[in-house]
Amino acid sequence: MSTITAERRAEIIKEYATKEGDTGSPEVQVALLSERISSLTEHLKAHPKDFHSRRGLLVLVGQRRGLLDYTKKKSQARYESLIGRLGLRR
Repeated sequence: MSTITAERRAEIIKEYATKEGDTGSPEVQVALLSERISSLTEHLKAHPKDFHSRRGLLVLVGQRRGLLDYTKKKSQARYESLIGRLGLRR
Protein backbone atom coordinates (compact mmCIF):
# COMPACT_ATOMS: atom_id res chain seq x y z
CA MET A 1 0.00 0.00 0.00
CA SER A 2 1.50 3.30 -1.04
CA THR A 3 0.80 6.75 0.24
CA ILE A 4 0.75 9.85 -1.93
CA THR A 5 4.25 11.18 -2.60
CA ALA A 6 4.97 14.81 -1.73
CA GLU A 7 5.42 15.62 -5.43
CA ARG A 8 2.09 14.04 -6.39
CA ARG A 9 0.37 15.83 -3.50
CA ALA A 10 1.78 19.20 -4.60
CA GLU A 11 0.68 18.44 -8.18
CA ILE A 12 -2.90 17.73 -7.06
CA ILE A 13 -3.02 20.84 -4.87
CA LYS A 14 -1.73 23.01 -7.74
CA GLU A 15 -4.27 21.52 -10.17
CA TYR A 16 -7.35 21.91 -7.94
CA ALA A 17 -6.47 25.06 -5.96
CA THR A 18 -8.99 27.86 -6.36
CA LYS A 19 -6.33 30.52 -5.73
CA GLU A 20 -2.61 30.77 -4.96
CA GLY A 21 -1.65 29.03 -1.71
CA ASP A 22 -4.99 27.24 -1.44
CA THR A 23 -4.70 23.86 0.29
CA GLY A 24 -7.92 23.67 2.28
CA SER A 25 -10.72 24.29 -0.19
CA PRO A 26 -13.21 21.44 -0.63
CA GLU A 27 -11.95 20.94 -4.21
CA VAL A 28 -8.40 20.26 -3.04
CA GLN A 29 -9.54 18.07 -0.15
CA VAL A 30 -11.82 15.98 -2.37
CA ALA A 31 -9.06 15.57 -4.99
CA LEU A 32 -6.57 14.38 -2.34
CA LEU A 33 -9.14 11.98 -0.86
CA SER A 34 -9.92 10.65 -4.34
CA GLU A 35 -6.24 9.94 -4.93
CA ARG A 36 -6.00 8.04 -1.63
CA ILE A 37 -9.22 6.16 -2.39
CA SER A 38 -7.96 4.99 -5.79
CA SER A 39 -4.65 3.93 -4.22
CA LEU A 40 -6.45 1.94 -1.52
CA THR A 41 -8.79 0.39 -4.09
CA GLU A 42 -5.78 -0.95 -6.01
CA HIS A 43 -4.27 -2.26 -2.77
CA LEU A 44 -7.49 -4.11 -1.94
CA LYS A 45 -7.59 -5.75 -5.37
CA ALA A 46 -4.25 -7.36 -4.54
CA HIS A 47 -5.13 -8.04 -0.87
CA PRO A 48 -8.84 -8.90 -0.72
CA LYS A 49 -8.76 -10.04 2.92
CA ASP A 50 -7.22 -6.84 4.29
CA PHE A 51 -10.28 -5.78 6.26
CA HIS A 52 -8.53 -3.05 8.27
CA SER A 53 -7.62 -1.20 5.08
CA ARG A 54 -11.12 -1.81 3.73
CA ARG A 55 -12.56 -0.01 6.77
CA GLY A 56 -10.15 2.86 6.18
CA LEU A 57 -11.35 3.03 2.58
CA LEU A 58 -14.97 3.27 3.72
CA VAL A 59 -14.05 6.09 6.12
CA LEU A 60 -12.32 7.99 3.29
CA VAL A 61 -15.30 7.51 0.97
CA GLY A 62 -17.59 8.87 3.70
CA GLN A 63 -15.38 11.92 4.21
CA ARG A 64 -15.31 12.59 0.48
CA ARG A 65 -19.10 12.23 0.26
CA GLY A 66 -19.52 14.74 3.09
CA LEU A 67 -17.24 17.27 1.40
CA LEU A 68 -19.04 16.79 -1.91
CA ASP A 69 -22.41 17.32 -0.22
CA TYR A 70 -21.07 20.50 1.39
CA THR A 71 -19.78 21.78 -1.95
CA LYS A 72 -23.10 21.00 -3.64
CA LYS A 73 -24.99 22.88 -0.91
CA LYS A 74 -22.72 25.93 -1.25
CA SER A 75 -22.37 26.06 -5.03
CA GLN A 76 -23.96 23.71 -7.56
CA ALA A 77 -21.62 24.92 -10.32
CA ARG A 78 -18.45 24.21 -8.32
CA TYR A 79 -19.83 20.77 -7.41
CA GLU A 80 -20.59 19.83 -11.01
CA SER A 81 -17.23 21.13 -12.17
CA LEU A 82 -15.44 19.11 -9.49
CA ILE A 83 -17.14 15.78 -10.14
CA GLY A 84 -16.61 16.30 -13.86
CA ARG A 85 -12.88 16.91 -13.39
CA LEU A 86 -12.49 13.93 -11.06
CA GLY A 87 -14.67 11.62 -13.13
CA LEU A 88 -16.99 10.74 -10.24
CA ARG A 89 -20.40 9.34 -11.01
CA ARG A 90 -22.82 11.60 -9.13
